Amino acid sequence: MSLDKKLFQQPPNKLLASLPASDYERLVRHLKLVSLPVQQVLYQAAEPITHVYFPDKSVVSIVTTMEDGSTAEVGIVSNEGMVGIPLILGDDTTTTTAFVQISGAAMQLDADVLKAEFNRGGVLQTLLLCYVQAIYSELAQGAACNRLHTLEERLARWLLTVSDRLESEDFPLTQEFISQMLGVRRSGVTVAASTLSRAGMIRYQRGHISILNRENLEAKRGRKIPAIALTASTFEEHRKRARLAGYDRYQCKPIDIDELASVVASLRNSNNTFDISAYNREICKQESFN
Repeated sequence: MSLDKKLFQQPPNKLLASLPASDYERLVRHLKLVSLPVQQVLYQAAEPITHVYFPDKSVVSIVTTMEDGSTAEVGIVSNEGMVGIPLILGDDTTTTTAFVQISGAAMQLDADVLKAEFNRGGVLQTLLLCYVQAIYSELAQGAACNRLHTLEERLARWLLTVSDRLESEDFPLTQEFISQMLGVRRSGVTVAASTLSRAGMIRYQRGHISILNRENLEAKRGRKIPAIALTASTFEEHRKRARLAGYDRYQCKPIDIDELASVVASLRNSNNTFDISAYNREICKQESFN
């Protein structure tokens, strides 16, 4: 069996791999295996998204660009997800740009085919909506961390995120690229990386980073900002999804102020971290799609 045939029969992308055989067979004839070199742009801000991508070992950055040309990363996609989410949210354009951060391969799918399959209301729709929920939780957590954590903590968090996506402790990244993704000056990244290196957590050499002590780097990434879901829904299924998506507590309306204050106080020392890949694995397992 050729490598290409094996990739189609056993897709490494977790979303595709979670589809029932009948659903995947309906899609597979439209999928195209493509190579994604570093810096390749998959879609531009304000331009139509014509294809979506289900990455294998490649890593794609979703970035926003400011008026002065500076950039900041707002999302990362690898084999846990799909590049092109705006298409299922009712629009074929977006304010962000997607480009390849780490080279690899991906399954490419025509945008119209994806929308047609999504609108069938089947398993792919459920999977992608769960994925969107996970992205939202990760964005919320990231926004809080960027506001409250030091650059060293942000760098530790970002390196661990890339490592989780690649399922590897070694990956090619330059300090210039990291500074663009974090939206800070390169000199700041140099100082933060040197601190982590001297502490024996990472090794940086010639555009290549290795995580040497994951446990200490996890501790360095900074505490998680606790999140509470305030909702009118009392369904147990929604409660479970909220917890899986990273919320620490699920409070139903009407809200008792004293009870809410007590919950907030109990979360002050929370140190859990949100893992989007773990979320996808758990939600797929619970849905029992296969």
